[in-house]
Amino acid sequence: MAYLAPIHRPSCVRNAIKLHLLSPDEEHLVVAKANRLEIYAQSEQGLVLAHSKTIYGRVVCFNKIRPASSTTDHLVIGTDRLAYFTVSWDPESKQLKTEKSCVDLAVKSLRVSQTSIRCLVDPSGKFMTLEMFEGVVTVVPLQHKNKRKQEPADPGNLGEATLSRIPELFVRSSAFVPPRFQNEKNDKPKLALIYEDSSGKVWLRVRHLAYTPSSAKGEAGSAELDDGPIPKSLELGAAHLIPMTLPTGGLLIVSETSVSFYNDETDQLKTVPLEEATVFVAWERIDDQRFILADDYGYLYMIMLMLDNRGTVRSWNVEKLGRTSHASTLIYLGDGHVFLGSAQGDSQVISIQNSSIEVVQTFSNVGPILDFTVMDMGNRAAEGQTHDYSSGQARIVTGSGAWNDGSLRSIRSGVGLEDLGSLGETERITRLFSLSSGQATDGYVDTLVASSMDETRIFSFSPEGDITEVDEFFGFSLTEETLHADNLTNGNFVQFTTSSVRITDIGSGMTLSEWTPPAGQHIHSVTMDEYIAILSVGDDELVVLELADTIALNKRKNFPTEGQVSCVTLSAKVPGACVVGFWEQSKVYILNLDTLDTIREVSLNDDGIVPKSLLITNIFVDQSPVLLVAMADGTVVTFHIDPTKYDLSSRKSIVLGSHQPEFKVIPRNENESGVFATCEHPSLIYGEEGRLVYSAITAQNAICVCPFNTSAFPGSIAIATADDIRVGLVDSEKTTHVQSLAFGETVRRVAYSASLRAFGLGTIQRHLDNGVEVVVSRFKLADEILFKELDTYELNADEMVESVLRCELDDGTGELAERFVVGTSYLEENEDDGSKGRIIVFEVTDERLLKKVTELSVKGACRVLEMVDGRIVAALMKTVNAVYRHYSLFLTRRKVVIYSLDYPNSQPQLTKLTSFRTSTAPVGLTSRNRMVAVADLMKSVSLVEFNPGVNGTPDKLREVARHYSTLWATAVAHFAPNTYLESDAEGNLIVLERETKGVTEADMRSMRVLSEISLGEMVNQIREVDVKVPADTPVAPKAFLATVEGSIYLVGAIAESHLNLLMQLQANMADCLQSIGNVPFNQYRAFKSHVREADEPFRFVDGDLIERFLNLEEDVQERCVVGLGEGVGIEEVKVVVEKLKRLH
Repeated sequence: MAYLAPIHRPSCVRNAIKLHLLSPDEEHLVVAKANRLEIYAQSEQGLVLAHSKTIYGRVVCFNKIRPASSTTDHLVIGTDRLAYFTVSWDPESKQLKTEKSCVDLAVKSLRVSQTSIRCLVDPSGKFMTLEMFEGVVTVVPLQHKNKRKQEPADPGNLGEATLSRIPELFVRSSAFVPPRFQNEKNDKPKLALIYEDSSGKVWLRVRHLAYTPSSAKGEAGSAELDDGPIPKSLELGAAHLIPMTLPTGGLLIVSETSVSFYNDETDQLKTVPLEEATVFVAWERIDDQRFILADDYGYLYMIMLMLDNRGTVRSWNVEKLGRTSHASTLIYLGDGHVFLGSAQGDSQVISIQNSSIEVVQTFSNVGPILDFTVMDMGNRAAEGQTHDYSSGQARIVTGSGAWNDGSLRSIRSGVGLEDLGSLGETERITRLFSLSSGQATDGYVDTLVASSMDETRIFSFSPEGDITEVDEFFGFSLTEETLHADNLTNGNFVQFTTSSVRITDIGSGMTLSEWTPPAGQHIHSVTMDEYIAILSVGDDELVVLELADTIALNKRKNFPTEGQVSCVTLSAKVPGACVVGFWEQSKVYILNLDTLDTIREVSLNDDGIVPKSLLITNIFVDQSPVLLVAMADGTVVTFHIDPTKYDLSSRKSIVLGSHQPEFKVIPRNENESGVFATCEHPSLIYGEEGRLVYSAITAQNAICVCPFNTSAFPGSIAIATADDIRVGLVDSEKTTHVQSLAFGETVRRVAYSASLRAFGLGTIQRHLDNGVEVVVSRFKLADEILFKELDTYELNADEMVESVLRCELDDGTGELAERFVVGTSYLEENEDDGSKGRIIVFEVTDERLLKKVTELSVKGACRVLEMVDGRIVAALMKTVNAVYRHYSLFLTRRKVVIYSLDYPNSQPQLTKLTSFRTSTAPVGLTSRNRMVAVADLMKSVSLVEFNPGVNGTPDKLREVARHYSTLWATAVAHFAPNTYLESDAEGNLIVLERETKGVTEADMRSMRVLSEISLGEMVNQIREVDVKVPADTPVAPKAFLATVEGSIYLVGAIAESHLNLLMQLQANMADCLQSIGNVPFNQYRAFKSHVREADEPFRFVDGDLIERFLNLEEDVQERCVVGLGEGVGIEEVKVVVEKLKRLH
């Protein structure tokens, strides 16, 4: 029924470790991003990705062990399914291999740890502990001997896990205390815990681990954590234990307002207050005396221990180094470099020098995605929104990160650009052209012409790729701007400058022919194809030249009515005609090439925006040529042009930037070409399956490009930026491209208005003012292309933005106008009117400023906003603290309320129409026609129908169906008629259908599960999309969803004709492919909540698994296609999978 495919992989880093995994001589960094492992090697250029692997489970903890029989470390991985396994590196297959298969520690009677899941290895190397449950420590022996079989012990291998109960429930941090003396290694390991008791006090407790191995009689081993010294009272903000190495020993305890040292030998605790209070979130050891700390506000600190002659800690110094991303984990790489893994911002490599820091490498992180919207860049020509992500027309704009790391991220389907080298520093380059000097063979070029406003530079390339800049080149004028340069069909050169056109001989360099415009006039623009060139000269003249051994003037004509030519193009693919645009008209004209008379004229828009660049090319092999028109506002308009009748058809448009793109035809594949469009968002335009695809390309600073097919760099392109000229190779495979704009505050809500060409953003900023945390919330208006802030409305003190909605509302004249609606909440109830939030309606003025239309104080926090039948739907929630017989009770008032915007006495006013009380708290809304789906905090989804009043009767909201299940919903979206897609807080996705054809009324009031799967990541937002697909498409895209880990997924509906095939293919591949850790696929993807656990995914296909079919060996593919039906073999499945892959 449903298909799930990743668009953007998880990017939040929560765990990392450094170990000798790939080599005994070199340490590598292993980073966990949800269910992905990434292994990095250190190089002079920084961290380089050496290997990546997807595992079946979200990584929650790491550690390393070194078995005596191994020359490299083994990696211990703990997952969110409360299981662990170990892997090592196989140098022959160059893959990770499983050393110990998945061990499931899940016990339903135990509660999962509410702080964090930790994995520790004691200093003696005998034991590993896992803290997955409250009040329980799982002990795993690392050096054991089977007494029954009398097998020799293999130190470092994992034994059988044993559970040991402790009375400490809320454990904040734990660490093994290093043994102080050599003979102490034979004593019991000491485990230190920072825990919070039931009264809220914080304590330090040290326990001794006593382990009894299994006996020869078959009795299982046991572990006990015996009481140690009397617990020490700590400050309430104590959060981290740092074990000291010998000879120092003991523990460093990091708190919010102090740092303490615990001497386990004397059982003494020494505390020194911090100069400035803060909340520390991560730490890392540099050496025996220096440690790095990161706090919740993005600052790095260094602790330096001062020791006496005996190695005893005498004092310490805490120094603030600087600001970085918010750290989730810190790993010291050596040579003063620290890897900072972040789950709230970009991960970074930090260089620490002289009490200061420098960011030397950055790894982009889109997560956590709090909200997102889908921007259809092809929506300005009124063809309707398509949300077609794979074609590059849909751009996903996310509100990502938190606090100081908050940002907007633009995500598009695109192609990569492999950097092959640079020509060095060059400035002010405006045009590039490639030529063959006659030395190159086999169709290669060997010369690059780089033009600026006042000079032309020539670079010569040898067959080996050596570069030489030459001072003269075959009679070219190098002291002025070159508008165009090319080889003629006979090999000679032609150069167009602002003052002349000249043909020079390829052998002698002599000028064979030259043409100059009339005195006082200049050449403004040039287009050329084979032997014909058209020039825009002077104020309003077009000149047609024929180029052979000499230059012949074919035709010249003035256009006094139309004005100066802004752009012109011609192509041998459309013989006998050229296309022209003028500065003063929003039209393109098709002119007869012989007479320059008008054949056709086509209006482009009614806004007076003029065309600035034109190109005719064959993008589709079996179709007519395509005319591309770049408008001054960044819109690209495309037409199919009939090469005989010169008719323009199939008009489409897309927004690529804020100013006109420049077009250049470049090679793409062996028999294909594309069009490179340079602007703020560089794009590669090409044809795929009969449609135009606009793929983002990684050339953000490109000013101009040209094809540069040299023998040293075949199939490459040259790219000029503001600083240099680079040579690159365009990838053939599409990837996901991310652009970022830092906001320095949390972008909590995002709404997009296509007609206003702007985003409405709800933001929250946090900063410290004299040690006091200050939080300010705002509603901002931002430009759609540059994300430039246009205007800001600051909310009241202690007021937070909760929701933002773009909609069309009555403007008071009976016409609909674009509006932004903002829902807010107060941290404290308003003493004047008892309100807990507001609903504010904004309009955007012609000056692109925010103007408040009206506002309404409401009795609850306005969590979600939606539109139904022209009215505003608001999900309100209010928590009241009531005291009854000395007990504090929290009562929740929750409603879904419908408001209309009316104009009594010509003043805008929000009027309450009706309301509906939900089960616990509404957290999500979606509507279709008059049906509203309400996602409830604990009670899944309810369908509520809005019935407007008739003949004076009141409006009503009536529940018509419900999903009768306990489900902690996070988001909901319309999926198909009477069908909804829901996500929950435990990482599950569920497709629900209303039983409209039920036998009884009770049947029709229930919603049944059509599909369900465990995603393994919590979804924050789901957005419905509408993509037109061919009839034979296996999957129709229905929604995008975004997670806290930075992932974005496409969810689609599987066509009935392909449902059985894809379900069976998934089952076959799950049986044939083994994951590391030997975790079963069905267990990994099966629905799981605190109420119910399934055995396998139900009618949900994992596209990540299915699309691996294309990379399998043929014998494995043969096994995967068994039982798929008559006539369905490897090739047939490949066709289906390739179609699925092209969806994203």
